Order: sequence, then structure tokens, then C-alpha cells
Amino acid sequence: MEENNTIQAQEANEAQQPQTEQSPWSDLKFTLGPGCSRGLCVRGVSRSDRQLNVYDWLADVPGNAKSTDLVEVQFKNTRKGYYHNSNGLNLKKGDWVAVEASPGHDIGVVSMTGRLVTLQVKKANLRSADDIKTVYRLAKENDMERYYEAKSREEATMIQSRQIAKDLGLQMKIGDVEYQGDGNKAIFYYIADERVDFRQLIKVLADTFHVRIEMKQIGARQEAGRIGGTGPCGRELCCATWMKSFSSVGTTAARLQDISPNPQKLAGMCAKLKCCMNYEVDCYMDAAKDFPPRDAMLQTLDSDYYHFKHDYLAGTITYSTDKRKPVNLETISAARANEVLAMNKEGKKPLSLQEDDRQKAPEKPKDMLNDSDLTRFDGKLKSKKKKKKNKAKNKDKDNAQ
Repeated sequence: MEENNTIQAQEANEAQQPQTEQSPWSDLKFTLGPGCSRGLCVRGVSRSDRQLNVYDWLADVPGNAKSTDLVEVQFKNTRKGYYHNSNGLNLKKGDWVAVEASPGHDIGVVSMTGRLVTLQVKKANLRSADDIKTVYRLAKENDMERYYEAKSREEATMIQSRQIAKDLGLQMKIGDVEYQGDGNKAIFYYIADERVDFRQLIKVLADTFHVRIEMKQIGARQEAGRIGGTGPCGRELCCATWMKSFSSVGTTAARLQDISPNPQKLAGMCAKLKCCMNYEVDCYMDAAKDFPPRDAMLQTLDSDYYHFKHDYLAGTITYSTDKRKPVNLETISAARANEVLAMNKEGKKPLSLQEDDRQKAPEKPKDMLNDSDLTRFDGKLKSKKKKKKNKAKNKDKDNAQ
């Protein structure tokens, strides 16, 4: 009871004391929207079961959704489109919507709203404003029933269309089929190394499935993005997570980064060269500007040195006295190699590749216990044990007496 009384008295005293220090943010009042916290916002997180996942970093910013009427809508796999919210619908991430299509309408999921959509539209390089259509409405129950009914026919349609293309003798592979949300149109994604005349194929497919046919050619990289998977790095494929445009990848990228020219290691899931080989090429090319040519020979008073290997990131070059074998290897910096090369052009030869006034190598850290004896504490421990035993014996004797 006394402790409770003292605690209550202390709290009363603290409440009576004036607060001299105030936070500079005490006058500011703001509220976070539902599903938002001080960290990530739930409204900005995308569905994890779809490719090209995005996070809307501005989802919890007040007025973000009203800054523009553009919305990004995602359909099957990696297909996305941009639409005007002309009707002023209260759209948010994850809503199913019915959008304008030709003909009829399509069903998709809103993947992004607000200011970031304008940046995505610029990145998509749309040819004209007519490519941006409008959002009709939020998907109703009838719309979703027709949508799921159309989606249930895609696999069977793909298998049957492959057989039709094979019977017609066309050198192409139909990788995927996507029905429009209202079921009036079907998109056939195909891969072909050469140009294919599929006019007869379109007639047969239209008579077989009684829908409007659209043929869309894709590459091996786009097919891998639509299918998805895990790369050798242990992460999900870049083409299935964030890559929309694919640039050509050549073997020069591997040569610049000194990657082993093994076709099995250079190829990705799509059997093409890995897209990630282009990520660091610019860094290596910038570093290579400070390096002398590979065919440059460095001459010293001792011998002539030839390029053996280099490390762009470390800024070092290894030279050998033999063109084909690693003999008398010397590793120097790129700056020192350029210096020796400039001296050779002037007709001068240094004593060695290493700097003439080379500094002493820094002393290696010494191990303080290297010269010590591991049994140096055994004597002290034994003496302590003997003292403890003697004390115990003396106590026993005293107790016995």
C-alpha cells in the first residue's frame, strides 16, 4: 500500500510540473489512411501471384489518386494497359474493373493509381493518346462469371490450336492463349524464328472457336517472363518481376567482364544470353578507359612483359615474361602500367615494373600469442587447486575436532 501511494504521488508531481521542452513536430497533425503505417503501406503492395509486381510508393500520400485520372490495369501474366478513369470511380489497388476493348470489354486488376502511372505511360512510349482507353465500371458479378468461364477455356484452346498449326505445317509455336474478359476475342501468343503466313490459320481458328482471333508474336525472353521461374541467382526472373523492354545481349558483355565463355552458364531460362550480363557492362567500360591496351608490351631493364590478366574492379594488371605462359608474374596498378608505357615511348626503361621508390610493405599484424606457451597458466591453476584442497582438508579436520 505504501509503495502504491508513493507511485501515485510521484505521478501527481510529474503532472503538476510544467513541460518546458516541446517537440518541434507537436504542432503538426496528420493522419494515415487505413492500411498504412509508418513504414510500408498496405495499399501500395501488389498481388504476389502476378508477374511484374509493383509497389506504389505514393499510395499513402494525400491526394495522390486524384492527381491524375490515369490508372494501370494488369491482365494475364505480363500484359498491362493504361486507361482513363473518366467516370471518376473510386479505384484502388486490387480492384477488378471492366475496361474498354475492341470489340466489347475486358476484365483486369488495377495495379497502380496516381502520379506514378504518368511515369509508366512515358516509359511505355505509347504512340498516341488514342491508345489510352477508358475504364467502364467496377466489375460486377455477371462480368466475373463470364471472365472465369472464358479463362477456363484457355488451356484447351492452346492445346487444340497447337495441333491445328502443326497440321497446317507452320513453323511456329503457340506459347499461350488469352481470352478477353467478355469471351468475344482471343489473343494467341506465338514464337517463330522466321516470318510465318498465318492467314489460313486465323480462318481455321475462327471457325473452330467462334471468336475474334488476334495473333501476337513474342520472343523467347517474353515467353519466359509470361511463364515465370527462378534464375540461377536464386531470385525470381527479372523478366517476370520488373523488366518490360528487352535489349540485345552479346558475348562482348561477357568478354568485358571476364565471364567464362561457357554457353550453359551464359544462357538463361529462355535459352538466350542472360539479360543480367548487361547490368554492369557500363561500369566495366568506364574502368577500362584507365587501362593500357592489352597488346601493349612493357619493357624494363630486366625483361619484356606481356599482358596476362587484369582486374578492372581492383584496378590491377598482371604481366608475364612469356606471351602464352604465366612466367615471372608481376601484378601492378593500371596507373603504374601507363607510366611504364609512357617511359618506353620516350626510350626509357625502368629497373622493374614495380615502382623504383617503392614503399616498404606494411608489416603484417603480429600474433601476440604466437611465441607464448599454451601451458603458462597450468602452474597457477595447479597451485590454486592445491590451496583449495588444503582448505577443504583443514575444514574437515576442524569439524572432526
